[in-house]
Formats: sequence, C-alpha cells, structure tokens
Amino acid sequence: MADRKKVMLITGAAGGIGRAVVAVFHEHGWRVVGVDRAEFGADFPGDGLFIRADISDPRAIETIYERTAEFSPVLDAVVNNAGVQIAKPILETSAEDWDMTMASNLRSVFLGTKLAVPLLKAAGGGAIVNMSSVHAIATSPNIAAYAASKGGLLAFTRAAAIEFAAANIRVNAVLPGAVDTPMLRASMNRGHFDGTSVQQRLDNLAGKTVNGRIAQPREIAQTIYFLADNEQSSFMTGQALVVDGGATAKLSTE
Repeated sequence: MADRKKVMLITGAAGGIGRAVVAVFHEHGWRVVGVDRAEFGADFPGDGLFIRADISDPRAIETIYERTAEFSPVLDAVVNNAGVQIAKPILETSAEDWDMTMASNLRSVFLGTKLAVPLLKAAGGGAIVNMSSVHAIATSPNIAAYAASKGGLLAFTRAAAIEFAAANIRVNAVLPGAVDTPMLRASMNRGHFDGTSVQQRLDNLAGKTVNGRIAQPREIAQTIYFLADNEQSSFMTGQALVVDGGATAKLSTE
C-alpha cells in the first residue's frame, strides 16, 4: 500500500473550480475520480475515472460509489464540490427551488459521505473537503437558498469531523469568495452589482475585496489540496477556511 498512488474523488469536476482541482491533484500524482452532470471532455486524466451523474439524485450517488469502489478499493480524499445556485428573492423562491438547492448542495454531501467513509477507512484514513461559500457567513440579496445550503454544510462539516475522527478521517470546509468561474459570471446578472457589462460588474466586484481582485480557480484548488494532504494539514479538522481576498474582513459600511 505504501507505494500506491493516492486516489481522490471530486464532484462538480467539470466546473471552474472542479477542473482546477482535477489538474492540481493530477499534477501531484493522485489518481482522480471525477463526477459531474456535464461532460468533462477529452483532457480528463488518462489514469482516472470520469462518471457522468447528477448528485441531486440519491440513486446516482450510490452508483457513483459503486463504480468508484470497482475502480479503487480505497479513497484518500473526497472533495464535495458540486453545487447549484438559484438567484431569486425569498418571496419568489418556490419549494421546488429550495428542495433542489438543498438536494444538490447539502443532501448530496450527507449521502456521499456515508458511502465515502468505508473507502476512506480502507485507506487507513483520509480527508473530506466540503465546498461551502462565503455566503455561509456573509451574504447578499436574492440568494437565500444557496446561502442556507452552504451554512448547513458548515454545521455538517463540524459534526462529521467529530464522528469520523476515530477513523483518522479529517473533515474541513473551504469558503471561497469571488472566483472567476462560469457560476460567478452567470450570477453577475442578479443586478446587485453596478455596471453595464459582465466585465464591468466583475471589475466592480474585484474592487470590493481587500486584495483588489477576484480569485482564479487554481487558487481555490491549491487550498483544497492543502486540506486534503495529510502532511500539510494533519492537525486541522472541523474547520471553515475562508479564501476570499479579505472580503469578509472589511466592514460593509466602510
């Protein structure tokens, strides 16, 4: 077991951050199992496994882990990255909107964790990294379901960290701020940023961070790798790591 390649699974592999995570772990010599409801394309690592599936469906999650176990009897890390964002005022958000957001962003992590833990235990332990958001701690109008799902994910992260510590499984969350992804660019149409074009709105958003810019997906992927790598973050569990260019450090009234 000592000389085997480490294996990780990531949901939302075909998205902006997901693709960067696949690349970073592959560069570090890990074998990658990628999951997404969209196709990844021909550049998925050749020694990995891509599974096209929708993690909002509990049966699909079972199939994902059945196929993963056939591919590798162990997992060293799981990155629960897939998510959806519905941009509507609370009064216009339907029960179906709410349930779909929770199924994709929160229930999928609960169900996936139950199936991932045996594979992590088989490796002698490992890491789970849950993709939350700064919206879990400071949010904006017309995104309540998303914010609530990401806040719930923080509570689940803490609970899982406590329950699985005896199995040498660490569970942490990453809370990205503004990252230049297709999801962010789509959200620029919510109307809460000034500017006549998406680029102007992105520039205005960048100006609101302490660093004066928005993140690139690889910067978030490197943070995820840090939390997954037991040599770098071995004493971290149950934590929420904010990666937002200082946005939540600044008073909104300033």
